[in-house]
Parts: sequence; C-alpha cells; structure tokens
Amino acid sequence: MRKVRGCKVLGWRWRDNPLRRRSDVLEAWIVLAAWTFAAVVAAVAGILGAQLSARAAERDRADHRPVTAVLVRILPGGAPDAVSGVRYDRALATVRWRDGSGTDRTGTMEVTPTSRAGSRLQAWTDGHGRLLSKPVGPAEATTRAVLAGTGAALTAGLLALAGGQLVRLRVERRATEAWGPEWERIDGRWGHTTG
Repeated sequence: MRKVRGCKVLGWRWRDNPLRRRSDVLEAWIVLAAWTFAAVVAAVAGILGAQLSARAAERDRADHRPVTAVLVRILPGGAPDAVSGVRYDRALATVRWRDGSGTDRTGTMEVTPTSRAGSRLQAWTDGHGRLLSKPVGPAEATTRAVLAGTGAALTAGLLALAGGQLVRLRVERRATEAWGPEWERIDGRWGHTTG
C-alpha cells in the first residue's frame, strides 16, 4: 500500500480558491500579525533587558569603594573537601580596614588560602563601610547584559506567539462549530445522515 503524500502550497490561504473560507483568511492574518508582533516585542524586550542589566552592573560598580585591608587571620575550614578531596582556591579570612570616617572596622571576606596574616589586600565597601564582594567586571557585565536581553527577548516573543496561537485556535474552533449546521443541511440533501 502506497502512502499518500500531502501537497504543501505556500500561501494557499491568500490565494483565491473556491474551498477557501473567510476563517482561513482570518487565520492567515492572525498568524502574520502574531509573528510580526512577536518580532517587535522580542526586539524591544531584548533591548530593555540588556539595558536594565547594564545599568544594574553600573550601579553595582558605583556603590563599591575600594579600601586597603590587612589580613588578620584565615578562618578554619580551608581544609580539602572530605568527600572529593578537592582543595578550594578561596578561604574565609578576618580582615581589618579603616572606613571613610577613620573608624577601624573588621569583617570577613574571601581570600586565597596561601595569603598570610599581615598581608595587604584590596577590599570593597559600600557607603556605610560594610564589606561587599568584588564588583562585576566589564566583560562579565556585558555577558550578563547579553544573557538578560536574550532571555527577555525569547520570553516576550514566545508569549506573543502563544497569544496569537490562542486567538487563531479560537477562530478555528468557531469555524468548525459553524460547519455543523452546514453539514446537516448538505447531508439532508443526500437523503441520509451520517453517524
């Protein structure tokens, strides 16, 4: 037994055809509008997402103030992992620094395990003298902005396409429901009713 292959004709909903219904043309317009809307929304959302991420990184860098800290002591816990035996490249240490008002402060931050007590290192603080992690560098900020923009674009575009698909399915459902009375009228002419 041979398989029957369907023939795909591009733009069949747009061409003049005796079998084409008004709902077919409406569905075609809905699909075109949904794809156009999705492309525009995805582009706008991608640009906005990237800009918001870049601004957040700039604010983060602006809030960080570099200070010179002195390592007081490395806290215990820098031993290798008991399960894997891996030695991590960072350890927690107590450090001391002087804030903008001249007050001595202490806190904990990550350092390399080979650091020694009394060594000087760069730390980052906020406007209130609290320790912060190192700010995001330009390369990482760019990567985050690209990823945020891509994620926002994909999400917005897919949501717009899903909305268009829901509208198209609603139109198709109404067209299918309208077939019922038409089939009954035509089937009655043949003198019998189908199952």
